[in-house]
Amino acid sequence: MKTIREPAVDIEVYAECDVLVVGAGAAGHSAAVAAARAGCRKVVLMERYGYSGGDVTGDYVLMVPKLSWKTLPFVRGLQEEWFDRMEKAAPGSTYGPSMKDIGKVNPMLSYTYSNMSDITSLSEPHGLIRTVYYDGPQLEIELDLMLLELNDRIQILYHSWGTKPIMDGDVCKGVYFESKEGRKAVLAKVVIDATGDGDLYRQSGAPYEDLSGAGTRSHNTTLAWRVGGVNTQYLIDWKRDHPELWRELCKEVSARSGIAGSAPFWTEPHGNCLVFNRHVNVNCSTVKDLTATELNTRKGIRAVIEYCKEALPGAYKDMYLLSIAPQTGVRCSRRLRGEYVMTAKDWALGIEHDDVIAWHSTICRLNDCGPVEIPYRAILPQKVDNLLAPGRHVSADGLAIDWINLIPQCVGTGQAAGVAAAVAVADGVGTHAVDIRKVQNILIDQNVPLPRNDRVDPAYAELVKEFDKGLYTDAAKKAKEDPSSLDQLKPFGA
Repeated sequence: MKTIREPAVDIEVYAECDVLVVGAGAAGHSAAVAAARAGCRKVVLMERYGYSGGDVTGDYVLMVPKLSWKTLPFVRGLQEEWFDRMEKAAPGSTYGPSMKDIGKVNPMLSYTYSNMSDITSLSEPHGLIRTVYYDGPQLEIELDLMLLELNDRIQILYHSWGTKPIMDGDVCKGVYFESKEGRKAVLAKVVIDATGDGDLYRQSGAPYEDLSGAGTRSHNTTLAWRVGGVNTQYLIDWKRDHPELWRELCKEVSARSGIAGSAPFWTEPHGNCLVFNRHVNVNCSTVKDLTATELNTRKGIRAVIEYCKEALPGAYKDMYLLSIAPQTGVRCSRRLRGEYVMTAKDWALGIEHDDVIAWHSTICRLNDCGPVEIPYRAILPQKVDNLLAPGRHVSADGLAIDWINLIPQCVGTGQAAGVAAAVAVADGVGTHAVDIRKVQNILIDQNVPLPRNDRVDPAYAELVKEFDKGLYTDAAKKAKEDPSSLDQLKPFGA
């Protein structure tokens, strides 16, 4: 490879802080808020775009699934706070089963929400699940407000791209970043890599892996787009009454756009429709694949709109392009190989961790989407100190990453990273020596339920015990008898 030598230059120190969070997506935003609320006085939040939320707001994800299991909400903390705040500030900006209906078998509500995914449990009885659809712009505003309420503790650096860690041996001391003002640096006692692609830890000397398993959900990219002018109730009723024709419509949309995906469908509280697509087996940490995702999506949009108007005029006759996501939707590129690597065994065998920082219901069917324990070690890099890595690039193998890199887990691990960083700073220790009991107690104070703690509602432990951690599935029973059977799992095979 041809190279040139960059001249040495003195870099201005833009700021010094206790905790530096790079990336303001679901994980990074949560880390900054949690650190400040845990008592940290000097937090810097650095983000390459001009808003917080990452895929949540920038790629029109607009849905957060599986926040409950059976009759209880296992994903709370900052994740649930998003929706509480939105509903108070902008009534109607969220949509889906409410907290009071979790676990209930209600045929009327199930029918009302049947056009939405992840609303009822997979196993019988098919009780309602806390899954929230939301208004993206309203959440974008709310995330800003959460930061501004802590402006005496959090300094926000939007339009600032963290590019390289500042290392002193095996200790991370800060980050170089690029902006309209040129290259500068921020020094910090603890750095949180919430870039989603391990942009910092990959350059720190910490071990990591590239990509998820081929064929997994995580091995795709997306550029979502939105349309208006759709008769959404007609579309909902028609799709429900004609499932085979809907599949044919989606197949033709994929053919005309040249990308796997679906036809425009209602997924927003106020009636506009969202169009997702899947660019399969690509690497979202390469310029080539990111550029191809953008170009190949946009060139097919007009053909899709034209065909849908002709094929289903009752729904799409007046449809028009409303917006294209400002950010490419990405799921997995690099994965941390941390002090602990999560695998299918964590779900299928119900493994318990003394350093648990999140106890989440997830999308994994191995344990019927039941709660799994995420340990602190899964966000803790090997070999490098004072660097944490929450979010979609956490330490998991190529299959398990599919179940742990969704928005709730990004928020949960981000919140835990922020608290851990605050504790490390307060105690004057590195991230490998942090007092995990202090971290867990502060998380509980921040409305995060954790197992085996007498400060948590005992109903959680009782529910998990009653249903044996969800380990009644055929795959879990087989894994208990022969753990090696998990090695044969294929994507979505759980």
